[in-house]
Amino acid sequence: MSLLYLHFCLLNLLSLAEDDRLKQPKQEGRVRLVGDLPSSGRVEVYHDGQWGTVCDDGWELAEAQVVCRQLGFPGAISVKPGGQYGEGSGPIWLDDMNCKGSESSLSECSFKGWGVTDCSHKEDAGVDCETGKNITSNRQFSVDNSLGLSHDLGLLFDSGDGCDFRINVQDTSEEEELTFCVHKMILMFYPELNITNDSRNIAVNVSQTCHPHVSAFLRYLYTRQIDVSITSAQCLHQLAFIFGVKKLMEDVGRTFTLLLPEDNTFLTQVSMYEYGVRTGDLVLQENVLQYLSWNCEYLISSPVWSTISFHMMDALLQRSDLIVNDEAFLLEALETWIQDKGEEISSDQQASLLNHIRFLLIPVDKLYETQFSSSVLRQNHEKLYLTGLLRGFQFNALPFSKIRNQMDNMSSEYLSRIYTGDEWSVIINDTTVNYPYYHYGQNNRIQTFSTPAHPSALYREQKVQWKAQVFLSAQECSNYGMSCTSFPVARFYGYGNQERYTSTIRYSNRLILSCKYENNVFHVQDFKNSMAVIPNNSSMDLPNPCPDDYSFRFVVRPEYI
Repeated sequence: MSLLYLHFCLLNLLSLAEDDRLKQPKQEGRVRLVGDLPSSGRVEVYHDGQWGTVCDDGWELAEAQVVCRQLGFPGAISVKPGGQYGEGSGPIWLDDMNCKGSESSLSECSFKGWGVTDCSHKEDAGVDCETGKNITSNRQFSVDNSLGLSHDLGLLFDSGDGCDFRINVQDTSEEEELTFCVHKMILMFYPELNITNDSRNIAVNVSQTCHPHVSAFLRYLYTRQIDVSITSAQCLHQLAFIFGVKKLMEDVGRTFTLLLPEDNTFLTQVSMYEYGVRTGDLVLQENVLQYLSWNCEYLISSPVWSTISFHMMDALLQRSDLIVNDEAFLLEALETWIQDKGEEISSDQQASLLNHIRFLLIPVDKLYETQFSSSVLRQNHEKLYLTGLLRGFQFNALPFSKIRNQMDNMSSEYLSRIYTGDEWSVIINDTTVNYPYYHYGQNNRIQTFSTPAHPSALYREQKVQWKAQVFLSAQECSNYGMSCTSFPVARFYGYGNQERYTSTIRYSNRLILSCKYENNVFHVQDFKNSMAVIPNNSSMDLPNPCPDDYSFRFVVRPEYI
């Protein structure tokens, strides 16, 4: 009976009605072209129940190739940025696209996140696709009734009709055991299980606390659908790891991000990272590392700092999205960690971590004080330590023209992290009062301050003036001659002497959102044309744990070009 049933489901996929093109289901990640010709137009993608556009940031031929092949065309002829096929409406779903060109759909490429963008519809991306020969006579229509198939296969699992394979689930103590009868044909879609024609059963060890979730997981193997909650996430991730279902591991790993802002002790985050290392889940590792990088200062001041592993420390120190007061603060934190670890950390490991410190970006006055340090790192690796100091002094003393050749082989030691010292940042806390009309001295959501043009000592006395603003309404934007479509929106720009340095210095400034009283950073983004549109809570990388009470920190990040 089960074979006939499956045969019927497969035949269902081949049925073609005359109006299939018009009634075609709008599936997640589907793309279409909006224009006068079927082979060219503005690119739109279907997500969360509606069509939206794609920003042209990072929009190149590789991305166009993916779109055209996804639509059944041989390839792409050219890309059309800047809204050349007209401006769309609704959400801008994708931004900062980065495709390899081999993906089967646009949503498989790397991008910021659904709906995370700082673009307007003036930047809607378009493509021109190859049509090939006799395209009208060979035109194909995509027919997809897989949603019905998924439902029917779920019913097949529920009924157990025709099952021919047993899965014995037991915990490590072997005191509890569950048995499920499933269909070998389904399991053979998962090669990691090594199911052969002669196989009749397998036994897996699963912690007893996860036994209630096994049935839902096995049903997922049939339907590719599952509901994930905070309480079930880790068990489903563990089962996906045991059965080798990597896609589910990645998807469930993303739900772990909901937990990240909830534990100010950092115990949960560190535990999650180590779990991600054990299971090989790179997505989970990256999500945790990003959160800990954003909250690095708070992590360093917590008791958990002395307990983190070498490989976690190594991964953190290589990142440029670490938010810290300055590089000297990070060096001191590393020295404290090494002292606390004692003999657990070998000399080679110490040297490896010291190489990640960006001596060039330590403020010159603190660099001077550092040379007299009697720290463990200085004692154990004096030559390496002194070399870092020497390079730091050279960076502060030599003009850009002298070090340009070295920077052609750009390494991370030249790249600024997100330094939040008072010299480089300003905070706006007033995000609740609406000022419909601006009067001098009244609006607390406007701050001006000055910074050196660059961290090098050569630029200490050469100042750049900055203005930071936060707008909560269309009226506020209008008062400054701007049109804003979503709120809040931040504006950050330099004036005065900034133009003097554009040939040698660029400013990769950042906006940091954090809870006022919990000191919890939950969002970081860059500015585009001096503006940063804050995404809504559902499209942020991390959920906003304090939606009504958070602050804006504006950070200046100068870098040699």
